[in-house]
Amino acid sequence: MIKIFHIIPRNIWGLFLGMLILSSCSSPQTEHYYLVVGNEANEVEISTAEDLKSDLSKVLGLEGHIISDFDNIPKGTPTFVLGTPQSNSLIASLVNKKAIVLSDDNPGPRGGIWHKTKLKNNQEAIVLAGSDVQGFQYAVYDYSKEILGVDPLEYWTGKKALKKTTMDLVSFENRRIAPPKVPTLCYFENDVDELANYRGKLLEYDWESYTQMINSLVRLRYNAIQFFDMLGRPEFFLRPEYKELSPDYKIDIEYLDKMINYAHLKGMKVQIDFALGYQIHPMSEEKATCWREYKEEWVKAWKYYLEETPLKKTDIFILRPRHQVWDWEYESTCGENKIEVFNDVFKVFGELVDQYKPNADKVLICYSDGMEMWNDGFRPPKDWIVAWSDDGFGDFEHLPNTTDGYNFGTYMHAGFWLNHTVHNPYPETAETVMKNMFQEYGADKYCLVNGQNFRPFLINLEAYSEVCQDPDSFDHNDFYKEWTKRYFKENQRESAISSMKLLHQAQEGRIGYVQHLWEIREAISYLSDFPIQRPGKTPVPHDFKRVKNDFEHVKKTQNYIQQSVEEANKGLDKVGLETDFYYSYVYLPALLYNDLISFEVTLHDMALLKKQYEDTGKTIYINQALDLWPDINQKLEVIYQNRNTGDKIAKWAMWYSPQIRRPNNGFPTMDMLTAIKLNLEAKL
Repeated sequence: MIKIFHIIPRNIWGLFLGMLILSSCSSPQTEHYYLVVGNEANEVEISTAEDLKSDLSKVLGLEGHIISDFDNIPKGTPTFVLGTPQSNSLIASLVNKKAIVLSDDNPGPRGGIWHKTKLKNNQEAIVLAGSDVQGFQYAVYDYSKEILGVDPLEYWTGKKALKKTTMDLVSFENRRIAPPKVPTLCYFENDVDELANYRGKLLEYDWESYTQMINSLVRLRYNAIQFFDMLGRPEFFLRPEYKELSPDYKIDIEYLDKMINYAHLKGMKVQIDFALGYQIHPMSEEKATCWREYKEEWVKAWKYYLEETPLKKTDIFILRPRHQVWDWEYESTCGENKIEVFNDVFKVFGELVDQYKPNADKVLICYSDGMEMWNDGFRPPKDWIVAWSDDGFGDFEHLPNTTDGYNFGTYMHAGFWLNHTVHNPYPETAETVMKNMFQEYGADKYCLVNGQNFRPFLINLEAYSEVCQDPDSFDHNDFYKEWTKRYFKENQRESAISSMKLLHQAQEGRIGYVQHLWEIREAISYLSDFPIQRPGKTPVPHDFKRVKNDFEHVKKTQNYIQQSVEEANKGLDKVGLETDFYYSYVYLPALLYNDLISFEVTLHDMALLKKQYEDTGKTIYINQALDLWPDINQKLEVIYQNRNTGDKIAKWAMWYSPQIRRPNNGFPTMDMLTAIKLNLEAKL
């Protein structure tokens, strides 16, 4: 039993006229309101009540008190009754008297109600309750969003709630909140470099960023989070790029434990992929490529996780039929058949989970190779949920030949490493693809959403939440209108939608910002007659054909991205950019993408001239290429200038700095351009 304590009131101003009017006479002025939390409430319910109290303080000039259902409730004061029938005796009594309809089955798991009612002493009250704790959470957070006007993404968007009156608090019809279509909606903490680096210790969330991310996710109905990067992914302590960034990288086990505890406090399940390469307890690569010889080592490592690390607190167990250190296909070094290997691996690991955490959820995540294995006959035990993976951009390259009676779910991307810097807004894709997966494959038992570094991908994260909540009512056009109405002025909304849709078109064919960085390296390699150096990998020889393959789609991308910038510019308010979310979320991403594409197109122009020289031997083409050198220099300066200037909102000022970006596919430098100039001059 958790003791409910009185909150010491703060001296804040305001009027709270009786929301609870018993006659035509006006009620007396009051300075307080009460949140009645059950004496049996758990820590998640208490935390949720505290969130409501905080939200009310943003919009009301009143002092709030959290009291127990055993306490006397003062008459004539605004009152909220919070919790479930199991935790709050007032709610249970209202159910017994049939004043409200609420049970384990109605609305059901993760379902809840809003209800205006009277208590025994004729005190009017607002009941925000759930069939279970999560249903109660969504009753509260939906109320905060829709009635109080508190933005679930306030920390990231800067949108502040407006002041409310007493009548606003009761301006709703009694509501039944149906359970979501998808019971488990999990956020994947993956590729989080910018969020982990932009302030504080490198490659580690600062506490404020982490907790605010969790707070927003819970309000968006995500009820689980998968830790990955924060377990010490192998790149962080093995790859040269990361060792240069943080030579002394070491995972903080106590801090990880604290993060897991916070997720649990906010009602989220913790999901862990029990791969074996994390710094928390790393396995050598050679032992991860032969199950037959190192089976006991794998089992021993899993047991260590479950006995000696914070991963013992795992609620949802993930395993991928892949290499268990690196994120790539399993290729046995001892002649095994990988389908036979993973049929056994999933059986052994599943039995181990059952010993340590009976009845825990177990999810098979099928990447491209795993999906091929499934269609070729790979099958885990029947109690595993099978999550089918998208192509990184919200669509599916592979589809299951059969679901074979398994519970199916999906693994989707709100952002992908190829468009890691600039988002690819696709609510329409989320709608059409998810509805098809639900209807054709029954893949509605689970959804994992990869949010990359979170902040750029807010619109897709919310779109996935909405379609997983109620696919029948989700319409991407309505969603776009409501989303832009929440954040932008009336004269900005049409431009915002148009610009974001064009930004999506600019990334057709799974080619985003980071993919263009690789194409730029190919062009620089050819122009400097120098191979592409890759730490730990074989250099890639320079080759004009590689560059030529990029010409057509880059021109197409340039057309869309220029239009996207033009549309974004129409809605840009030149005054007050230091607090302008429109600039941050609509204009700046399009601008940064346009900077990069303009640079790449000029490199392609230079490459064509160099090729003409190679075909004809005429140095006039080299001179023409060198004439473009000042232009290409200026365009690289613009890339750095706009990325380093970055967001106008002070809190995010360093977000796009090349120095803290995820080091995937490298980044062009002035030294590279100098190498081009020297190489071309040497041909004269």
